[in-house]
Amino acid sequence: MATSAYDVTGIGNAIVDVIAHADDAFLAANTIEKGAMTLIDAARAEELYGRMGPGVEVSGGSAGNTMAGIAMLGGRGAYIGKVAKDQLGDVFRHDIRASGVAFDSAPLVAGAPTARCLILVTPDAQRSMNTYLGACVELGPEDIDEALIAGSQVTYLEGYLWDPPRAKEAFRKAAEIAHAAGRKVSLSLSDSFCVHRHHAEFVDLVERHVDILFANEHEIGALYGTDRFEDALAAVKRLGKTAALTRSEKGAVIVSGGEVVEVAAEPVERVVDTTGAGDLYASGFLFGYTRGLSPAVCGRLGAIAAAEIISHVGARPEVNLRDLVASKGVL
Repeated sequence: MATSAYDVTGIGNAIVDVIAHADDAFLAANTIEKGAMTLIDAARAEELYGRMGPGVEVSGGSAGNTMAGIAMLGGRGAYIGKVAKDQLGDVFRHDIRASGVAFDSAPLVAGAPTARCLILVTPDAQRSMNTYLGACVELGPEDIDEALIAGSQVTYLEGYLWDPPRAKEAFRKAAEIAHAAGRKVSLSLSDSFCVHRHHAEFVDLVERHVDILFANEHEIGALYGTDRFEDALAAVKRLGKTAALTRSEKGAVIVSGGEVVEVAAEPVERVVDTTGAGDLYASGFLFGYTRGLSPAVCGRLGAIAAAEIISHVGARPEVNLRDLVASKGVL
């Protein structure tokens, strides 16, 4: 394989998160689906924003979070996503570049504003996301940089981005470029509700275009139409691909080369906010994968990164991840 300019290039929804605490009564009163990511329009976004309590604004987006984590671990990352030429777009661009990730996607000059996700965190640390996609829906195949994808060991696709129609074309184009260059394609299923919305397309995407799959136990169950994790795991094994299946406090199951490895969850003193747990798990795993580390070590790196994220509000690390994993004797 040719030398790579980047370890991983992520493609996803470029979103600024607005995170606030709320109770179950607030969710019920505002007809918010607990634990899910719900797409909303501009009017609903304004309405919910006005009703939310004090919030924290931080650049997010699933793949963006993953790329920030990879950069903090010492990896070389790039990102493709669509923001508008507005204040939130400037915030997103500054934050992801400041994290060490290359981001050169052209901004949307006219049209919808930069996307935002209104996240309500309940006392049980569950996050309920209400996402206005805004400029994200304009990302299309013309935004895919062929040289960038061909020069990356792994192209990481965010399942949430499957909702905007033109993004599907972008995904397929990126996968074709990556495979033609002898590179790998990775996908995060993102959300079980997202899987249900696009079930047949996701099955086809996973079976035909994806080399490395990330999913939690609910998402992989939704993909294979079962409530039994053992049945979903058996289906994944038959694919013959690499997969990291996370199970919250029960740890993760890694499938690679026909072998199955179980990796324990990293202990956390207190779970504060689960936003970004899967994103940062992918950071650690892909960082290890692009360095040829074993599935068990990749899984441990993912577990450590995820544990850091759920210990505080927000989906970007608050401590240096490379120092953190070094302190645990992993790197």
